[in-house]
Amino acid sequence: MLKNRKRTKIVATLGPACSTKEIIKKMIEAGVNVFRVNFSHADYEDVKEKIKIIRDINKRLNFHVAILADLQGPKLRVGVMGEKVKLKEGDTFTFTTKKCEGTSEEAYMTYQNFPKDVKVGEHILVDDGKLLFEVTATDRDTKVTTKVLRGGKLKSKKGVNLPNTKISLPALTEKDIEDALFAIKMEVDWIALSFVRTPEDLIELNTLIKENSPYKIPVIAKIEKPEAVANINKLTAYCDALMVARGDLGVEVPMEQVPLIQKRLVLKAKKANIPVIIATQMMETMIDNQVPTRAEVNDVANSIMDGADAVMLSGETSVGEFPIAVIKQMRRIIENVENSPLISIPDEYVQCVNERFISKTICHQAALMATSINAEVITTLTDSGYTAFHISSWRPTSNILVFSSNRRILAMLNLLWGVKGIYYDKFVSTDQTIKDINTIANQRGYLNEGDFAINITSMPVKERGMANTLRITQFKKD
Repeated sequence: MLKNRKRTKIVATLGPACSTKEIIKKMIEAGVNVFRVNFSHADYEDVKEKIKIIRDINKRLNFHVAILADLQGPKLRVGVMGEKVKLKEGDTFTFTTKKCEGTSEEAYMTYQNFPKDVKVGEHILVDDGKLLFEVTATDRDTKVTTKVLRGGKLKSKKGVNLPNTKISLPALTEKDIEDALFAIKMEVDWIALSFVRTPEDLIELNTLIKENSPYKIPVIAKIEKPEAVANINKLTAYCDALMVARGDLGVEVPMEQVPLIQKRLVLKAKKANIPVIIATQMMETMIDNQVPTRAEVNDVANSIMDGADAVMLSGETSVGEFPIAVIKQMRRIIENVENSPLISIPDEYVQCVNERFISKTICHQAALMATSINAEVITTLTDSGYTAFHISSWRPTSNILVFSSNRRILAMLNLLWGVKGIYYDKFVSTDQTIKDINTIANQRGYLNEGDFAINITSMPVKERGMANTLRITQFKKD
């Protein structure tokens, strides 16, 4: 059996810490599969430059590193605060929608409908839950009066979470629409929508993409609201991946509930045959330190063992002092954990007869057969990426090699667990194509003489239709 390559993917957030071509190249070589653009802090010119650098490296070194555009969503904030504002438990404090400099008695709230939407008794959390307030009154116009339940320093422009309030803000704000249109123009490979609550939020983004892009750009639903957790069965039908965004989720729900919610969401993604990313504070101490804590190592390892397709780094790579070291450390954890027999493999197969029934069945059987005959690789040719999603979701022990003449598809698939994209544009006869791709697999160190390969194709191959053929090949060199 050949040595398995890293199969769990690494998503790294771009920022000042990885602003040069040299650092970005070293991060890719260390194991980054996807770069995330955080549009909460993005400058368009800087993003253009970074995307150009990544794609130049892809082209020069034959990589397929993807670009993920992460929209800010309806992030609520307080306004500018005065110096050294500190609140004590029991204080009365007012949130106002009229702009003002904050004091120990009041602060500006960016959410204009807040007084209308909030109800007495609901909670307000500020600065990732460091400060906690309970609503005591609202004038339903501009002011909300609260009691401080957990005090502390209140600093400028800190985030606000309303776990009990049904907010009337759209998931796709005016800023998000502007950012999404820019991302579409940049031909990004994935777009993530923050603070998703209902299927309608995802439908709106999908419609925006469809109306403005000649290509399908897959959508990631970021799960960070209690409503999203409750609606998860409905959401998976309208997105192409999930992100468990544990930062805001751990503020919106009691943080002790997050571990089990994470496990639940990973299972839901697996059943829907879509990838799932685990994000936030994975190795946060490495922003300032060269080694992670033991607890962080366990967190990354447990996320992989839960079944994550990808693990994401935020501040660790965007503003941290050791962006390359943190990638190397995460890679070591992945390679030591992901092949453990303790990791459960999905075994639930939902049979549905539709136009994709044959392709879906072949992917499932290929994964089962690969384990049964100890195949080194499963190969598939794709124009849409559909077969790659389904093979990956079954977590075969074999390496998954996906061949396509569409470089955009290859970059998009780089987020999926175990998938290695390879550019191929010959598409001659089925026999010759299978021979070609097995030879390429051998040249790249995935197949040796006598190894088994499972090849998924469509016949006739020139028509590039849906997968309808599964072939077992024992590799022999010419």
